[in-house]
Amino acid sequence: MYLWQRFATRKWFEENEEKLREIAGNGLAIIEQSNRKRLQVEIASNHRADLRGIAKKLGGRIQKLPRDWLTRSLRHKTKPIRVGHGILIIPAGGAFGTGEHATTAMCLRLLEKLISGWGARAPSPVLFGASPKSSFKESSPSRLRDRDREHARRVRSPELVVDLGTGSGILALAARLLGASRVIAVDNDPTAILTAKNNALLNKIRGIEFQNANVTDWGLPREIDIITANLFSELLIEIMPKLRTGRRLVLSGILRSQEAEIRHALRQNKIDLIEACRRGKWVAMLGRRR
Repeated sequence: MYLWQRFATRKWFEENEEKLREIAGNGLAIIEQSNRKRLQVEIASNHRADLRGIAKKLGGRIQKLPRDWLTRSLRHKTKPIRVGHGILIIPAGGAFGTGEHATTAMCLRLLEKLISGWGARAPSPVLFGASPKSSFKESSPSRLRDRDREHARRVRSPELVVDLGTGSGILALAARLLGASRVIAVDNDPTAILTAKNNALLNKIRGIEFQNANVTDWGLPREIDIITANLFSELLIEIMPKLRTGRRLVLSGILRSQEAEIRHALRQNKIDLIEACRRGKWVAMLGRRR
């Protein structure tokens, strides 16, 4: 395993982030430490040749990692991430996200909002984007409350959540921590799968099935409650027909300049946009299959 690493100012990173994500996708890690002003930017690869072009264009250095690099990375201190009533520890290092990047943070908040409302509040037309006026014409408030309570008795949490491009496994771990009955985490990088498995062990979270597969080729189960996909926009558009398998979608990795393209792809695939969050140049979206 080889690691490209560069220490950079926030300004440099903002100017080059789009280029880095085009090169590395979810393999890009941004490590921020409270006692340092500069960011630590990393990309890992099994082949040194894959990183030479990055180093030539953007500077930095390439190093060969020791065989026990993953075990060492698990010792690195990192800030705990609060998810619902619990916390996750995602160690820095290994060129996978720790949850501090805007795209991951927004996905976490949308996922938390979605799963926390899955029980009694799940049928609410306001939460899931239906027209409030048409819904309240059909049912009185008392009937809606009765229906909510009945649904809560039957379904208290999502049965299946699939995380595409899992990276460090943070969204998959969060889904399980928030109460999802079953979680499948998919990534085409075997190192990512190994990292995610170790993060699950570190956080003592079970019930996650890790699969090493390409998201463009992987056959999704027929019925999925929630799909999370923090990928770059071009890949999201390519797999959008597959994403219709999910009842609800949490999507990110979308630049503001690409938001219109993603909205168009959602409409083409009959997926309603419920909510869009923006932080800096990034956008995260919550969608619902019609």
